[in-house]
Amino acid sequence: MSTLDKITVEIAVVLGSSTMPVHQLLRMGRGAVIELDTGADDDVDIYANDIHIARGQVILKGERVSIQITEILKRNPLMRMAPTVKKV
Repeated sequence: MSTLDKITVEIAVVLGSSTMPVHQLLRMGRGAVIELDTGADDDVDIYANDIHIARGQVILKGERVSIQITEILKRNPLMRMAPTVKKV
């Protein structure tokens, strides 16, 4: 197994977002519904280690939820560069 094979990446999928006042959030309980700014057929955003890398569609496979990638986003050339260390 190579060193690269041992690296793990956190994948996150964002279905949508919503804005609400804190008092409304504090009143929520079990069964509350949060309406998102997206439709059922809209693409979701896919992140790898907090970097937006792709978009996709939600797919239901039996009891499991999956994401089918529909678009790979172009990488910013600066993302490929090693981080710089500031000298103090």
